[in-house]
Amino acid sequence: MQPQPFIAPPDSPADIRALAGLRFGDKGTHTSRTIMLSELQDLFAAVPPDVPREAYAMAVVDENVLGKQTVATRRLTRQRLAELYGLDPSVPLFRVLRRLWGIDEAGRPLLAILCALARDPLLRATRPSVLALPEGAELVRGNFRDAIRQAVGARLNESVLDKVARNAASSWSQSGHLHGRVRKIRRHVAPTPGALSLALWLGSLEGLSGQALLDTPWTQVLDCTGQQLLPVALQAKQLGLIHVRAGGGIVEIDPSGLDPLTARRR
Repeated sequence: MQPQPFIAPPDSPADIRALAGLRFGDKGTHTSRTIMLSELQDLFAAVPPDVPREAYAMAVVDENVLGKQTVATRRLTRQRLAELYGLDPSVPLFRVLRRLWGIDEAGRPLLAILCALARDPLLRATRPSVLALPEGAELVRGNFRDAIRQAVGARLNESVLDKVARNAASSWSQSGHLHGRVRKIRRHVAPTPGALSLALWLGSLEGLSGQALLDTPWTQVLDCTGQQLLPVALQAKQLGLIHVRAGGGIVEIDPSGLDPLTARRR
């Protein structure tokens, strides 16, 4: 199955996806950075979940928990992490990420790539090129770069396109979808309950519900769709992350309680 394109956002400024923390346009963090998985892990290990936005900035810039050499580098690192993940509990996507991070340790690389895909249009433009590769196939960098060019038009010159391609390939390696230092080879990832819960929640922002949530561009990032994901969804239910009921050929899925703020209001 070929990966589906992400649904284009409507023109309304009240778009639910933007309010949830997704970002759109032709700019992205991957002009200069990867998904920075190691930095994110170190930051979340140093900062407790229930803190205000300012605590993340203080940890990175003032306390230097990421071990950067200069104040300028610390500030830039904080900015790039905020672009990719929010680092702000007023952003629903970040609240969901922070909750799942503490529950699903094995799924952290997938949680990071899903959140970064939601917030970086440049990385999102590379998604079909990676997911369409069969396991064991090599990523062709020229095709990879062309996919980015089609998404951004003439805005980026060749050197910047090359840098985005390198950074994106590294990000997909950090998530587990590619491996190899020079030759990037496709490998399949294994979905986890937390990663699936986030993918289902992101799919619900597209207006989808029920069984349709199991077959979206977000669940395709997990290298499984449809009935393959039902056992993982039931694991997520047992963890209290989502509501699932399957029987008689009908599948009911409700990930709306994944947001801690929404869950407390119920």
